[in-house]
Amino acid sequence: MKNTLIIIPTYNEIENIEALLRAVFLLHPQVHILVVDDNSPDQTADKVCSLQTDFSNKLFLLKRRSKFGLGKAYIAGFKWGLERDYKYIFEMDADFSHDPNSLITLYKSCTEQGVDLAIGSRYKNGINVVNWPLSRILLSYFASWYVRIITGMSVKDPTAGFICYKRKVLESLDLDQVRFVGYAFQIEMKYKAIHKKFKIKEIPIIFTDRVKGTSKLTKGIISEAIKGVLILRAQQILGKL
Repeated sequence: MKNTLIIIPTYNEIENIEALLRAVFLLHPQVHILVVDDNSPDQTADKVCSLQTDFSNKLFLLKRRSKFGLGKAYIAGFKWGLERDYKYIFEMDADFSHDPNSLITLYKSCTEQGVDLAIGSRYKNGINVVNWPLSRILLSYFASWYVRIITGMSVKDPTAGFICYKRKVLESLDLDQVRFVGYAFQIEMKYKAIHKKFKIKEIPIIFTDRVKGTSKLTKGIISEAIKGVLILRAQQILGKL
């Protein structure tokens, strides 16, 4: 996995971050990882700093002043990566919901199959989610259905956050104009990539709910996604996407 940067946003992930970083580097020693931490009160950033001696010139930290949201964290990470020579830039959660073993499958889709944006999909082949309560599964699945109906996207998991981007996809987007921060951010990025005719492929993965730490899902994030989809569709109709 040469020329690859994995961006991992964190907020209070002290229970997961060391184990995840070690797992990724053990499996994929050539990758670089950028942790974007939103000033976690639990000292996640300090833990990352302490690990940088073990992973010299491969583990990087971007510490922000406050909790500005997932989308803003990724935008900051994308800009950091684009200032350097990475050809492939990943999104990945910090809580082991995304299996490090699946990174290579997404990578090979972009490097060997001509894909511009590879998505680790929970819903490509049925529902592949472990340890979520039924209510959470239904919320996520029907949210994906809602997005497809409104936008016309064929992506079955539009809120997925396990993604490999080719550099040219991120370079083509005006990152300063990406407006959403929660699940709507994930929808917005995919919708804009589709609008620009990039080749997208969904790769089935097993998504496992976190064992340690707490979920960041809030009513505000859900509300933003519901409204955001309508806004994105309106922008597309008006030619302002």
